[in-house]
Amino acid sequence: MQFQTVYQDGESFLPAFELNMTYDQVFGIITDLKRKQILINQLLDRSLYYIFRAQQNEYLHLTVEELITFLINVTEHHELTTHLLDYFELKEERKVKIKNLTPSKRMYVTLLRAYFAHQPTLVLEEPFFFLEEHERRQFKRIIDDLSKEKQILVITSNFEDALISCNVIYRLNKLGFQQMDIQDSEEDKPEAKDPDLVNITLQKIYTKRNNKVILFNPPEIDFIESIEGSVLVHVDGENYDCTLTLTELEQRLANFGFFRCHRSYIVNLQKIREIITWSKNSYSLRLHTGKDTVVPLSRTKLQDLKSLLNL
Repeated sequence: MQFQTVYQDGESFLPAFELNMTYDQVFGIITDLKRKQILINQLLDRSLYYIFRAQQNEYLHLTVEELITFLINVTEHHELTTHLLDYFELKEERKVKIKNLTPSKRMYVTLLRAYFAHQPTLVLEEPFFFLEEHERRQFKRIIDDLSKEKQILVITSNFEDALISCNVIYRLNKLGFQQMDIQDSEEDKPEAKDPDLVNITLQKIYTKRNNKVILFNPPEIDFIESIEGSVLVHVDGENYDCTLTLTELEQRLANFGFFRCHRSYIVNLQKIREIITWSKNSYSLRLHTGKDTVVPLSRTKLQDLKSLLNL
Protein backbone atom coordinates (compact mmCIF):
# COMPACT_ATOMS: atom_id res chain seq x y z
CA MET A 1 0.00 0.00 0.00
CA GLN A 2 1.72 3.16 -1.23
CA PHE A 3 0.92 6.81 -0.61
CA GLN A 4 2.22 9.79 -2.53
CA THR A 5 3.56 13.11 -1.27
CA VAL A 6 1.00 15.92 -0.96
CA TYR A 7 2.15 19.53 -0.69
CA GLN A 8 0.32 22.39 0.98
CA ASP A 9 1.50 26.01 0.73
CA GLY A 10 4.77 24.82 -0.75
CA GLU A 11 5.53 22.44 2.12
CA SER A 12 5.11 18.68 2.45
CA PHE A 13 1.78 18.04 4.17
CA LEU A 14 1.73 14.30 3.60
CA PRO A 15 5.01 12.41 3.07
CA ALA A 16 5.33 9.59 0.58
CA PHE A 17 5.40 6.27 2.41
CA GLU A 18 4.73 2.58 1.92
CA LEU A 19 2.71 0.51 4.38
CA ASN A 20 3.51 -3.19 4.31
CA MET A 21 0.71 -5.05 6.05
CA THR A 22 0.60 -8.70 7.07
CA TYR A 23 -2.12 -11.14 8.00
CA ASP A 24 -3.22 -11.92 11.56
CA GLN A 25 -2.66 -8.30 12.55
CA VAL A 26 -4.87 -5.21 12.38
CA PHE A 27 -2.94 -2.10 11.38
CA GLY A 28 -3.87 1.43 12.43
CA ILE A 29 -2.98 4.96 11.36
CA ILE A 30 -3.74 7.81 13.76
CA THR A 31 -4.01 11.14 11.99
CA ASP A 32 -6.13 14.28 11.67
CA LEU A 33 -9.25 14.70 9.54
CA LYS A 34 -7.57 16.31 6.53
CA ARG A 35 -4.75 13.79 6.25
CA LYS A 36 -7.27 10.99 6.79
CA GLN A 37 -9.30 12.13 3.78
CA ILE A 38 -6.17 12.44 1.62
CA LEU A 39 -5.08 8.90 2.51
CA ILE A 40 -8.44 7.41 1.60
CA ASN A 41 -8.68 9.42 -1.62
CA GLN A 42 -5.34 7.96 -2.76
CA LEU A 43 -6.69 4.40 -2.56
CA LEU A 44 -8.27 4.47 -5.99
CA ASP A 45 -8.23 0.79 -6.95
CA ARG A 46 -11.54 -0.53 -5.61
CA SER A 47 -10.64 -4.03 -6.78
CA LEU A 48 -7.94 -4.09 -4.09
CA TYR A 49 -9.51 -2.04 -1.30
CA TYR A 50 -12.88 -2.18 0.37
CA ILE A 51 -13.30 1.23 1.99
CA PHE A 52 -15.75 1.84 4.80
CA ARG A 53 -16.34 5.57 5.26
CA ALA A 54 -17.44 7.11 8.55
CA GLN A 55 -21.22 7.52 8.88
CA GLN A 56 -21.89 5.35 5.85
CA ASN A 57 -25.62 4.97 5.16
CA GLU A 58 -27.57 1.77 5.68
CA TYR A 59 -30.84 0.26 4.43
CA LEU A 60 -32.92 1.55 7.32
CA HIS A 61 -36.21 0.02 6.17
CA LEU A 62 -34.87 -3.55 6.30
CA THR A 63 -34.83 -5.76 9.35
CA VAL A 64 -31.48 -7.08 10.56
CA GLU A 65 -32.31 -10.52 9.16
CA GLU A 66 -33.36 -9.09 5.79
CA LEU A 67 -30.15 -7.08 5.57
CA ILE A 68 -27.94 -10.09 6.31
CA THR A 69 -29.83 -12.16 3.74
CA PHE A 70 -29.50 -9.36 1.18
CA LEU A 71 -25.73 -9.09 1.75
CA ILE A 72 -25.34 -12.85 1.41
CA ASN A 73 -27.18 -12.82 -1.91
CA VAL A 74 -25.45 -9.83 -3.51
CA THR A 75 -21.96 -11.01 -2.49
CA GLU A 76 -22.65 -14.68 -3.23
CA HIS A 77 -21.54 -15.85 0.19
CA HIS A 78 -22.28 -19.46 0.98
CA GLU A 79 -23.13 -19.08 4.65
CA LEU A 80 -26.63 -19.34 6.05
CA THR A 81 -28.40 -16.32 7.49
CA THR A 82 -29.10 -18.18 10.73
CA HIS A 83 -25.41 -19.01 11.12
CA LEU A 84 -24.34 -15.41 10.58
CA LEU A 85 -26.97 -13.99 12.93
CA ASP A 86 -25.51 -16.26 15.57
CA TYR A 87 -21.91 -15.33 14.69
CA PHE A 88 -22.72 -11.61 14.70
CA GLU A 89 -24.68 -12.04 17.97
CA LEU A 90 -27.79 -10.50 16.44
CA LYS A 91 -30.36 -13.25 16.92
CA GLU A 92 -32.42 -11.17 19.37
CA GLU A 93 -32.51 -8.23 16.93
CA ARG A 94 -33.14 -10.23 13.76
CA LYS A 95 -36.74 -8.98 13.33
CA VAL A 96 -35.94 -5.37 14.28
CA LYS A 97 -35.72 -2.78 11.51
CA ILE A 98 -32.34 -1.08 11.19
CA LYS A 99 -33.89 2.34 11.85
CA ASN A 100 -35.22 1.13 15.22
CA LEU A 101 -31.90 -0.12 16.56
CA THR A 102 -29.89 1.87 19.08
CA PRO A 103 -27.31 4.19 17.41
CA SER A 104 -24.45 1.91 18.50
CA LYS A 105 -26.17 -1.26 17.28
CA ARG A 106 -27.14 0.43 14.00
CA MET A 107 -23.52 1.42 13.36
CA TYR A 108 -22.37 -2.09 14.24
CA VAL A 109 -24.80 -3.58 11.72
CA THR A 110 -23.59 -1.09 9.11
CA LEU A 111 -19.99 -2.09 9.75
CA LEU A 112 -20.84 -5.71 8.96
CA ARG A 113 -20.66 -4.86 5.25
CA ALA A 114 -16.90 -5.24 5.67
CA TYR A 115 -17.41 -8.93 6.48
CA PHE A 116 -18.89 -9.54 3.04
CA ALA A 117 -16.29 -7.57 1.06
CA HIS A 118 -14.45 -9.55 -1.63
CA GLN A 119 -11.41 -7.25 -1.75
CA PRO A 120 -8.19 -8.53 -0.12
CA THR A 121 -7.70 -5.33 1.91
CA LEU A 122 -10.23 -3.64 4.19
CA VAL A 123 -9.78 0.07 4.99
CA LEU A 124 -12.03 1.21 7.83
CA GLU A 125 -12.45 4.89 8.65
CA GLU A 126 -13.39 5.52 12.32
CA PRO A 127 -15.12 2.13 12.73
CA PHE A 128 -15.26 2.32 16.53
CA PHE A 129 -16.25 5.98 16.88
CA PHE A 130 -20.00 5.44 17.44
CA LEU A 131 -19.82 2.02 19.08
CA GLU A 132 -20.51 1.35 22.73
CA GLU A 133 -18.49 -1.18 24.70
CA HIS A 134 -20.50 -4.30 23.79
CA GLU A 135 -20.52 -3.58 20.07
CA ARG A 136 -16.82 -2.64 20.18
CA ARG A 137 -15.97 -6.06 21.55
CA GLN A 138 -18.13 -7.79 18.96
CA PHE A 139 -16.64 -5.93 16.01
CA LYS A 140 -13.10 -6.32 17.36
CA ARG A 141 -13.68 -10.10 17.42
CA ILE A 142 -14.93 -10.03 13.82
CA ILE A 143 -12.02 -8.03 12.38
CA ASP A 144 -9.56 -10.23 14.28
CA ASP A 145 -11.14 -13.23 12.53
CA LEU A 146 -11.10 -11.44 9.17
CA SER A 147 -7.42 -10.55 9.58
CA LYS A 148 -6.53 -14.23 9.14
CA GLU A 149 -7.34 -13.95 5.43
CA LYS A 150 -7.47 -10.21 4.75
CA GLN A 151 -5.24 -7.22 5.37
CA ILE A 152 -7.01 -4.67 7.58
CA LEU A 153 -6.22 -0.99 8.06
CA VAL A 154 -8.06 1.24 10.55
CA ILE A 155 -7.68 4.99 9.96
CA THR A 156 -8.72 7.08 12.93
CA SER A 157 -8.08 10.34 14.76
CA ASN A 158 -8.76 8.68 18.14
CA PHE A 159 -5.82 7.05 19.90
CA GLU A 160 -8.05 5.02 22.23
CA ASP A 161 -9.89 3.47 19.28
CA ALA A 162 -6.60 2.50 17.65
CA LEU A 163 -5.29 1.09 20.91
CA ILE A 164 -8.24 -1.26 21.44
CA SER A 165 -8.49 -2.44 17.84
CA CYS A 166 -5.01 -2.51 16.32
CA ASN A 167 -1.89 -4.58 16.84
CA VAL A 168 0.41 -2.24 14.91
CA ILE A 169 -0.13 1.53 15.11
CA TYR A 170 1.42 4.38 13.14
CA ARG A 171 1.07 8.11 13.78
CA LEU A 172 0.87 10.47 10.79
CA ASN A 173 1.25 14.17 11.55
CA LYS A 174 3.44 17.17 10.79
CA LEU A 175 6.47 15.23 12.05
CA GLY A 176 5.96 12.55 9.40
CA PHE A 177 4.93 8.90 9.43
CA GLN A 178 6.21 6.93 12.41
CA GLN A 179 5.38 3.61 14.01
CA MET A 180 4.42 3.83 17.66
CA ASP A 181 6.25 1.49 20.02
CA ILE A 182 3.36 -0.23 21.84
CA GLN A 183 3.47 -3.48 23.75
CA ASP A 184 1.00 -5.57 25.73
CA SER A 185 2.46 -5.70 29.21
CA GLU A 186 1.57 -6.34 32.81
CA GLU A 187 5.24 -6.29 33.76
CA ASP A 188 6.85 -3.74 35.99
CA LYS A 189 8.95 -0.93 34.62
CA PRO A 190 12.43 -2.01 33.45
CA GLU A 191 15.13 -1.89 36.05
CA ALA A 192 16.57 1.59 36.59
CA LYS A 193 20.04 2.28 35.24
CA ASP A 194 22.76 4.68 36.22
CA PRO A 195 21.50 8.20 35.25
CA ASP A 196 24.76 9.05 33.46
CA LEU A 197 24.46 5.94 31.27
CA VAL A 198 20.77 6.60 30.64
CA ASN A 199 21.57 10.07 29.30
CA ILE A 200 23.87 8.50 26.75
CA THR A 201 21.76 5.54 25.64
CA LEU A 202 18.14 6.58 26.21
CA GLN A 203 15.98 6.51 23.08
CA LYS A 204 12.51 5.98 24.50
CA ILE A 205 10.34 7.35 27.30
CA TYR A 206 8.22 4.68 28.97
CA THR A 207 4.51 5.46 29.46
CA LYS A 208 1.34 3.44 30.01
CA ARG A 209 -2.31 3.56 29.04
CA ASN A 210 -4.97 0.86 29.33
CA ASN A 211 -2.40 -1.77 30.31
CA LYS A 212 -0.40 -0.99 27.18
CA VAL A 213 3.22 0.10 27.31
CA ILE A 214 3.80 3.04 24.94
CA LEU A 215 7.37 4.14 24.23
CA PHE A 216 8.06 7.58 22.77
CA ASN A 217 11.14 9.02 21.16
CA PRO A 218 12.03 12.26 23.00
CA PRO A 219 11.49 14.53 19.94
CA GLU A 220 7.85 13.36 19.79
CA ILE A 221 7.14 14.77 23.26
CA ASP A 222 5.67 18.30 23.50
CA PHE A 223 5.84 18.77 27.26
CA ILE A 224 5.51 16.93 30.55
CA GLU A 225 3.52 18.04 33.57
CA SER A 226 2.90 16.92 37.11
CA ILE A 227 -0.71 17.17 38.35
CA GLU A 228 -1.72 16.09 41.84
CA GLY A 229 1.08 13.56 42.06
CA SER A 230 0.58 12.13 38.56
CA VAL A 231 3.08 12.72 35.75
CA LEU A 232 1.60 13.13 32.26
CA VAL A 233 3.59 13.03 29.03
CA HIS A 234 1.91 15.13 26.30
CA VAL A 235 2.32 14.03 22.67
CA ASP A 236 0.38 15.53 19.77
CA GLY A 237 -2.65 16.51 21.83
CA GLU A 238 -2.80 13.28 23.86
CA ASN A 239 -1.44 12.61 27.35
CA TYR A 240 0.02 9.40 28.79
CA ASP A 241 0.78 8.30 32.34
CA CYS A 242 4.41 7.99 33.33
CA THR A 243 5.74 6.36 36.50
CA LEU A 244 8.94 8.42 36.53
CA THR A 245 9.13 11.62 38.53
CA LEU A 246 9.72 15.00 36.90
CA THR A 247 13.21 15.04 38.39
CA GLU A 248 14.02 11.66 36.84
CA LEU A 249 12.61 12.76 33.50
CA GLU A 250 14.54 16.03 33.67
CA GLN A 251 17.78 14.07 34.11
CA ARG A 252 17.00 11.63 31.34
CA LEU A 253 15.90 14.26 28.84
CA ALA A 254 18.58 16.87 29.51
CA ASN A 255 20.62 15.77 26.48
CA PHE A 256 17.58 15.83 24.20
CA GLY A 257 16.76 19.55 24.37
CA PHE A 258 14.26 19.58 27.26
CA PHE A 259 14.04 22.28 29.93
CA ARG A 260 12.48 22.35 33.41
CA CYS A 261 10.58 25.61 33.01
CA HIS A 262 8.54 25.28 36.21
CA ARG A 263 8.46 23.00 39.22
CA SER A 264 5.57 21.13 37.57
CA TYR A 265 6.58 21.35 33.89
CA ILE A 266 9.27 20.20 31.48
CA VAL A 267 9.12 21.45 27.88
CA ASN A 268 10.70 20.43 24.61
CA LEU A 269 12.74 23.49 23.61
CA GLN A 270 12.02 22.81 19.94
CA LYS A 271 8.30 23.32 20.61
CA ILE A 272 8.58 26.82 22.12
CA ARG A 273 7.02 29.42 19.86
CA GLU A 274 6.71 32.44 22.15
CA ILE A 275 7.68 33.70 25.59
CA ILE A 276 4.68 35.55 26.99
CA THR A 277 5.19 38.34 29.53
CA TRP A 278 2.07 38.86 31.63
CA SER A 279 3.68 41.17 34.16
CA LYS A 280 7.14 41.95 35.54
CA ASN A 281 7.25 38.65 37.42
CA SER A 282 4.78 36.49 35.50
CA TYR A 283 5.66 34.54 32.34
CA SER A 284 4.37 31.69 30.19
CA LEU A 285 5.50 29.73 27.17
CA ARG A 286 3.32 29.24 24.12
CA LEU A 287 4.13 25.92 22.45
CA HIS A 288 3.81 24.90 18.82
CA THR A 289 1.92 21.61 19.26
CA GLY A 290 -0.80 21.76 16.63
CA LYS A 291 -3.07 23.66 19.00
CA ASP A 292 -2.70 26.65 21.31
CA THR A 293 -0.86 25.28 24.36
CA VAL A 294 0.46 27.55 27.11
CA VAL A 295 2.56 26.38 30.06
CA PRO A 296 3.92 28.44 32.95
CA LEU A 297 7.50 29.73 33.09
CA SER A 298 8.97 30.41 36.52
CA ARG A 299 10.53 33.85 36.96
CA THR A 300 13.72 32.22 38.24
CA LYS A 301 13.99 30.11 35.07
CA LEU A 302 13.64 32.99 32.61
CA GLN A 303 17.33 33.86 32.31
CA ASP A 304 18.35 30.20 32.05
CA LEU A 305 15.89 29.76 29.20
CA LYS A 306 17.11 32.85 27.40
CA SER A 307 20.68 31.57 27.65
CA LEU A 308 19.71 28.20 26.21
CA LEU A 309 17.86 29.89 23.33
CA ASN A 310 20.66 32.47 22.80
CA LEU A 311 18.27 35.35 23.40
